[in-house]
Amino acid sequence: MSSSNKRAAEAAPEAKKKRRKTKFLHDDEALDMELGLNTLFNRMDNQLIADYLAQKLGRFGSDLSSVELSDLTVSANSIQDTTSWQEDRTLDNLPNFLGKFSEGEESLMKAPKKKGSPRTLIVAGAGLRAADIVRAVRKFSSKSNAVAKLFAKHIKVDEQIKFLKEKRTGIGVGTPARLMELIDNGALSLDHLQRLVVDASHIDKKKRGIMDVKDTMMPLARLLTRPEFKERYGADKKPLALLFY
Repeated sequence: MSSSNKRAAEAAPEAKKKRRKTKFLHDDEALDMELGLNTLFNRMDNQLIADYLAQKLGRFGSDLSSVELSDLTVSANSIQDTTSWQEDRTLDNLPNFLGKFSEGEESLMKAPKKKGSPRTLIVAGAGLRAADIVRAVRKFSSKSNAVAKLFAKHIKVDEQIKFLKEKRTGIGVGTPARLMELIDNGALSLDHLQRLVVDASHIDKKKRGIMDVKDTMMPLARLLTRPEFKERYGADKKPLALLFY
């Protein structure tokens, strides 16, 4: 091996390491640990979010076939661009965000007459986070419009089935696996669903969001690509908005 080739071979691992480090630093700069946010989502349009989802899916779905991965892919056309929202994507600002990307905050205070049939579903990565979101959107609740707690933390699925059968609800907040279970058993109706909101910006103390862990990313992908959702993204009849907050 010539001396120049030898130097290039020795430099390659260092260059690769430097690229990884640079990327890590770039990603890290987008994390606001004080607010608990990944600020990248403020600047991601629908195409960038679709690419981000695909990247995470490729990472965590390495055991799946190409066909299976394709079935779990969300296209850019399915996602609504929310880059016009310039505020921090905190819990305090969530009600205003929902108001902007709906018919207004007054509409969020009205529940469909059919019980257990929300207009808005908010998807969180964990039960504790979902409970925080419930408190953040409580301003929209009333005796005739309950916020549904659709996550597993300290709540049995039978209790949630009973709640959905008895209560009118305009907003449901849940985790992917529990939401799918409630949809599958018929307790959670999608007849009036207008928007699906992913709690994407939030990060925990370990700098992880809902798409940064296999145990939450893969169920999220399966939820977002359910046939009853995919056929309505961007549809003319009964359209369903997919939003990333």
